[in-house]
Amino acid sequence: MAKPHSSGHRPPHSRAHGSRATRRVLWAAFALTAGFAVVEAVGGWVAGSLALISDAGHMVTDAASFVVALIAAAVAAKAPSQRASYGYARAEVIAAFVNALAMLALIGWIVVEAVLRLLHPTPVAGPTVMAVAAAGLAVNLAVAWMLSRHAHGINARGALLHVLGDLLGSVAALVAGVVIYRTGWMPIDPILSLVVALLILRATLSLLTESTGVLMERVPAHLSYEAVGRALAALPGVTGVHDLHVWQVSAERVALSAHVMLKDGAAWPRALAAAQRMLARDFAIDHVTLQPAWPAAAPPGRVIPLAAVTEPEPGHDVDPHPH
Repeated sequence: MAKPHSSGHRPPHSRAHGSRATRRVLWAAFALTAGFAVVEAVGGWVAGSLALISDAGHMVTDAASFVVALIAAAVAAKAPSQRASYGYARAEVIAAFVNALAMLALIGWIVVEAVLRLLHPTPVAGPTVMAVAAAGLAVNLAVAWMLSRHAHGINARGALLHVLGDLLGSVAALVAGVVIYRTGWMPIDPILSLVVALLILRATLSLLTESTGVLMERVPAHLSYEAVGRALAALPGVTGVHDLHVWQVSAERVALSAHVMLKDGAAWPRALAAAQRMLARDFAIDHVTLQPAWPAAAPPGRVIPLAAVTEPEPGHDVDPHPH
């Protein structure tokens, strides 16, 4: 008896179970992160610490990334319609784009406020900053642990990257509190706030670049346009490829269309199957539209000639039922 074919894809019931588990973890992570972002913002306001307020802003980006991931999970289950033939997965990309623009505004506010505090230092309550920052570090560690163990998929991995970046923000706020408590040197608070702002800026620009690329239907950053074209042209029976287009339908799905030149039209079914297998295996492209083209020469007597339809001359009727 032949062994059953094994593939890298999980069975449908396993994928469904993993999706439900991921959604539960994302909801828990969102509740913890969003709730503590409010606590940290209030604590920063009371303590006069810009480092805490900027770290709270970073936690807001984390919470927003969880919302984006949850929206993606819900939208992915929605079937395509007559008005949205590709489905609704690009809603995730639009949400990410709006989130990135909002974070740019927050970063601008942090930078302006930090510069003002460097010029005119304000008192900061070191012990309060240390206490709130230590609690924030614990929350971020707990969320990172949950996501690393129980969440799956590209959106969950992106959310985990946000949380790992926020860990650095909590450490920066904690360091600011310790320095102020030990030395009373107030400039450390706005200086570390600028560091946190730069951390947020890096992640925000990456998110903005990725979402803009999908909306502009650019070739995905992880794919080489030339490599895809050369791989198609190297298939048996293929003589060339033109009008090649590669773009992202959503954050995770890539589409391709192309005209494929063939030596012989009879080879098209085999060439099409080989192209689909190769694109899925080597480039993870599963939405493929290929149009064949080949020389027009054909054996005589095997083609029914077609004449162009012309308008009849005046006074001549055309018999609709010729004998």
